[in-house]
Amino acid sequence: MKKKLVSMLMASAMVMALLAGCSGGNAGGAASSAAPAASSEAPAASSEDAGEETPAADGAVQVGIVLPTKDEPRWLQDEKSFSDALAQAGFTSQVMFSQGQSATELSNVEALIEEGVQVLVICAHDAAAAGAAVQKAHDAGVQVVCYDRLITGTDAVDYYVTFNSFAVGVAQGQYLIDAYEGQTGVPLYLYAGAKTDNNAFIFFAGAWSVLNKAVESGQFVVANCPEIEAYAGQELDVDADHATLDTIIGTITTNWDFNVAKTLAEGNLVANDADLKGDVAILAPNDGTARAIADAFTADGDVSSYVVTGQDAEMASLKYIQEGKQSMTVWKNTSTLAVTTCDLVNAILSGGSVATTTTYNNQNVDVPSVEEEVTVVDAESLPGLISDGSFSQADIDAAE
Repeated sequence: MKKKLVSMLMASAMVMALLAGCSGGNAGGAASSAAPAASSEAPAASSEDAGEETPAADGAVQVGIVLPTKDEPRWLQDEKSFSDALAQAGFTSQVMFSQGQSATELSNVEALIEEGVQVLVICAHDAAAAGAAVQKAHDAGVQVVCYDRLITGTDAVDYYVTFNSFAVGVAQGQYLIDAYEGQTGVPLYLYAGAKTDNNAFIFFAGAWSVLNKAVESGQFVVANCPEIEAYAGQELDVDADHATLDTIIGTITTNWDFNVAKTLAEGNLVANDADLKGDVAILAPNDGTARAIADAFTADGDVSSYVVTGQDAEMASLKYIQEGKQSMTVWKNTSTLAVTTCDLVNAILSGGSVATTTTYNNQNVDVPSVEEEVTVVDAESLPGLISDGSFSQADIDAAE
């Protein structure tokens, strides 16, 4: 099958160079050469919500980081990347987890404000609901940086650091097209992320920007989403067609949850006859849902084979790729994104010029943004990425 890489891998040497650059310009407070350590002065939070803290000598925390959950490997990877990059740069930080609850997210932000943070880096659980939290931060004079997920409907957002989310979807959709090049009538199963996550809309719109033509041409037959059939041959714009996308995603949402994804896939397979099985293409939005959906399709005797997409390059999914149970994942190098965020934080705290590359509209304002590129990983490219040290075979083997 033909495979398509959408971007070049950023070499680890480049990441280290960026780290050095980020650590070289700190004007934000006491530097620390020590590794991140626990603090007795940590913000008030339950043990479920608190992450790593790098304290300053006087107990002050300069940068507060709020991530959506510690129950997905992706966000634990981000926690480590942030802690390492910010400590290397000499910034004090506290990572907290919202555990999928907007109320916990708000209390985390309030706790960080009490700690006196100057910059809040937040990956929102719910893009709209998080507006109240960042408004409180803004009211307290804290600069707000949205990380990976854009908070919508508010002007209390200063910057956005993300991967090229549209390119993620394009890579996933194009991989399916390339895998079934020259074939017709291939059943296509579509799945999406959570409706509360603006990125889910961007990922899906990116995938549909290429898949719509393949459906119109007859290469694919949509097997589980009649709501989208009217849009064969038509792209859907995240902003202009948001209501349409909301309706479509509402019928195929996994809510970024493994169990929801598996249950939804099993229901789709039960509802469909054998003519919508056989060799199938599956658009799965991320790695956790990809593995769950793959397990459901593997268990169906009428499914001969499948090609399934993913995202995040989780170790468990890299193992699935090696075992032939997942076809690809889109690697978003969180170490690189953390370094980019660190550079942005450095500029904010030093009063320097903040370099951005584009803007994203959050349904209220155009937010100055920095985008990082993404890389497709599959059975063909994975060995090279292990050889160059991007991934560890031992880590892959240990994944569950």
